Amino acid sequence: MSDFWGLSDGDTVKAVTEFDSGGGSIEPIPDGTQVLAMIDEAKWDEREMAEYISLRWTVLQPDQYKNRKFFQKLWVMGNNPSQKDMDKQKKQGDKAKQMLAAIDTNAGGKLLASGGKPTDHDLQANLIGKPMIVRLGVWEMTSSTGELMNGNWVQQVAAKGSADVASAPQKTADAPKNELAGDDIPF
Repeated sequence: MSDFWGLSDGDTVKAVTEFDSGGGSIEPIPDGTQVLAMIDEAKWDEREMAEYISLRWTVLQPDQYKNRKFFQKLWVMGNNPSQKDMDKQKKQGDKAKQMLAAIDTNAGGKLLASGGKPTDHDLQANLIGKPMIVRLGVWEMTSSTGELMNGNWVQQVAAKGSADVASAPQKTADAPKNELAGDDIPF
């Protein structure tokens, strides 16, 4: 039987009320940057009893962002609970299906060809490990605690080799930001 609470230096974890793991926040990859990336996790997920497809991407190139992760929610059912306008929910669902079709086509096209709703197994078997070009945007929002949060969202996907993967565009002081509330990212 091993000592689960034992540390690698031979000491044992002590009961404490606070712990800081260090590190810090990672700035998002700049708006408009094109990367070569692949999906490394694909599954159905749920929020407020509303289904969506959750994708996790890993950057392969350029080297300055290699192994960085970004996430994508595809509200393909047209049911994003953050979007209160039903017409906008449906349009968001249509865009999400079109995005999924483009991702699938770049990954071999088997999901779209099946004609049915993909299962977790279908998503994993057909989307994981297929490199493609992804253009990233930057989102910003204020959390319920007033903290400014930001991250990347997928603006566009394209076939591997269809565009150059370049270093990030230079930041300018007047560069516009995409300010989005909640899950208002267009997919």
